[in-house]
Amino acid sequence: MRRIPRGRVATYGQIAALAGLPGHARQVGYALAALPAGSTVPWHRVVNAQGRISLRRDGPGAGVAQRQRLEREGVPFDGAGRVSLARFGWRARRRTGSSR
Repeated sequence: MRRIPRGRVATYGQIAALAGLPGHARQVGYALAALPAGSTVPWHRVVNAQGRISLRRDGPGAGVAQRQRLEREGVPFDGAGRVSLARFGWRARRRTGSSR
C-alpha cells in the first residue's frame, strides 16, 4: 500500500491480489482496521470495488476522515460518494530487478 501515490486509490481486492491473496479483499479490510492509531500506512487510499469508502464498525467518523484525506490529496467524490476508479485508480507496475 505504501506504493500507492498521493492522489490515487486502490481497491481492497487489488491489494489482496498484489499480496498473493486474490479473492481475499476482506482480509485486507481486517488488516487495515487493525492498524494502530498514528500508523504511516496510507490506509485512506484503499476503497471498495465501487470506488466508495467502506464504513468501519467503529462508526462513520472513520469514513469522514478517509474522505477528507483523499480530498486533500485532490481525489474528488461524485454526488453518490464514489471516486472514479478509471481516473484516480492506481495501477501497480511490476518492480524490475526483484525476485517477487
